[in-house]
Amino acid sequence: MIVARELSKRYGDLLAVDHVSFEIGKGEVVGFLGPNGAGKTTTMRMLTGFLPATDGTAIIGGHDIFSDPINARRAIGYLPETPPLYPEMDVDGYLRHVAGLKDVKRRDRRAAVDQALERCSLTDVRRKIIGTLSLGYRQRVGLAQAIVHDPPVLILDEPTRGLDPVQIREIRRLIVDLVSPSRGDNQRSVILSTHILEEVEAICQRVVLIKDGRKTVDAPLSEVTADGKTLGDLFARVTSSHGHEGVDPVTEEGSS
Repeated sequence: MIVARELSKRYGDLLAVDHVSFEIGKGEVVGFLGPNGAGKTTTMRMLTGFLPATDGTAIIGGHDIFSDPINARRAIGYLPETPPLYPEMDVDGYLRHVAGLKDVKRRDRRAAVDQALERCSLTDVRRKIIGTLSLGYRQRVGLAQAIVHDPPVLILDEPTRGLDPVQIREIRRLIVDLVSPSRGDNQRSVILSTHILEEVEAICQRVVLIKDGRKTVDAPLSEVTADGKTLGDLFARVTSSHGHEGVDPVTEEGSS
């Protein structure tokens, strides 16, 4: 469902992403990790087509994001680090607007919005102005706009950034439900960027770690944590190797 092929991004003399390749299958959830400045957000923006690649390409749901961008973007639900919300709009009106932008047929928009509201537990605040909502609810609205067109692929950049521990658990449960639907909905493939390693351990099946724009780890989580090892140990070892100091991964306690 997601294929990155030798993706690279250069800004002048700076090679921000250096020939990164990986694949994510249907129903698979992959944690995308790395220290600050490693190239995670740049890679995710290239996967969504918001940023052109210097080299390489990405295939989303069978569509090349650069040669067939319209169909590729239809297959993507994207939650950037700062959700694209309009604070002066109410939740319902905003989601109807986004559904139109994402080519949901007019006759289907009401049902699509209602489903997104229900799945993200927003039905009770559908008439409230977005700017008056708490950070946790605004993040839910961000997730709702990412799924309103029922995409098979979700690309989530720091979905719990800035939330308190209770809100983190709520958003995490929501993501798990979106990935492993209990009501016969379609399975989604997810790439999740976060600094909260417990989030990766709770949600993801695989880990891709990049450093200095290069992929350094691509392995099942079960393999990474075998024999008593922890994801934190791997992160610290890889990001501090060769004399480069990595950032400390955030824990549940540290994020509060």
